[in-house]
Amino acid sequence: MEMHDVLHVEVCQKVDSALSRKDVEEVVRTELTSFEEVTLNVSMPGESFSKDIIKSHVESIVCSSNSTERSHMKIQSSTLRVYVYRLTQENAATETIRTDSDDMSASAHWILPSKDFHGLWESLIYESDVKEHLLHFVETTMLFSDRNVDPNIISWNKVILLHGPPGTGKTSLCKALAHKAAIRLAYHYSHGELVEINSHSLFSKWFSESGKLVMKLFDDVKALLEDPKALVCILIDEVESLAHVRKSCTNGTEPSDSIRVVNALLTQLDQIKKYPNVLILTTSNVTEAIDVAFIDRADIRQFIGFPSEQAIYKIYSSCIKELMRTGFVESEILSEMSYLKKLGYEENVETRHSLMLLELSKQSVGMSGRALRKIPFLAHALYTQTTKCTVPRFLRAMHLAIEKQKEEEIA
Repeated sequence: MEMHDVLHVEVCQKVDSALSRKDVEEVVRTELTSFEEVTLNVSMPGESFSKDIIKSHVESIVCSSNSTERSHMKIQSSTLRVYVYRLTQENAATETIRTDSDDMSASAHWILPSKDFHGLWESLIYESDVKEHLLHFVETTMLFSDRNVDPNIISWNKVILLHGPPGTGKTSLCKALAHKAAIRLAYHYSHGELVEINSHSLFSKWFSESGKLVMKLFDDVKALLEDPKALVCILIDEVESLAHVRKSCTNGTEPSDSIRVVNALLTQLDQIKKYPNVLILTTSNVTEAIDVAFIDRADIRQFIGFPSEQAIYKIYSSCIKELMRTGFVESEILSEMSYLKKLGYEENVETRHSLMLLELSKQSVGMSGRALRKIPFLAHALYTQTTKCTVPRFLRAMHLAIEKQKEEEIA
């Protein structure tokens, strides 16, 4: 069967459930095969299913396919791959490193899958299949390691670099990818570990310490990697802080300690890539500031830009649907972009408000994802200030919020 006919079913099992994973999988398979089709990339609460056993033991179910174009999928023509997992309830732990003077915060550490990232993957919307490509990369990386592919013949460093302007969701995408990988690869790993390195803290006030601090931190990471049942994901946000261009250092524009930090980072990356259970996720707002030796080590260099009109429409739709769910906006069906396109964007009673939302999406092109998700909040705070309102009234409030946001950006 073709890859696009695979239906991925992620089942979040309740923490207090006493059923085995296998039992939960069988119950969910039986339930889904009674459906004609399912909605993709939407969390379905366990409470919404008919069987009491699902209501009692399942928190939520999310179905997805390898095709970004689909919003629904037929069950009978699909091969189901079911992943059952439980969320870790603990908050992130802060890891410190002891220096000569005091302790400094070096990293944050999560056990995956974590409640902190539940639903994050589905909330991130891009106009292309960026997320799917990244997930395939992770799966291939682990598959090549499992089968002992000779790295001297086929080279891969297990490094992903996401770059682009601030506010486009690069860090969130890295965290969501680590979370998703821990779910999808649960057949091979008992759990995941996400270590987010605090790049800025690794530059000690005593310059000579910084290179040593990088090596100390990676010694702790290597200790995690010794457990073959743990999938260890290392997130280095704003990697240019650590992997700064060494050419500028030799020109005298940067302290020599910067060279030691870059060299230490590159050495550690080369050492840990031998572990089959490691994945390095990095982000950057300024790729031209990154040393070329680090860029060469990145297997995937993915640009994450501002959302397109179509992506903005999906973001706004998801926000309004959330406000409908929580009672701030009266419930109403918002059409999908594909449906509006199929009708030739013709206005009628059914599509009027969806087309209004489409106009708001056009008005918002050029804004970051971070700014876009603030618009509904600002619309309510500044222009509705009611416990509940109609869709058209809220859309007018969003229009005013967008205008205000743009004025502030210009100022």
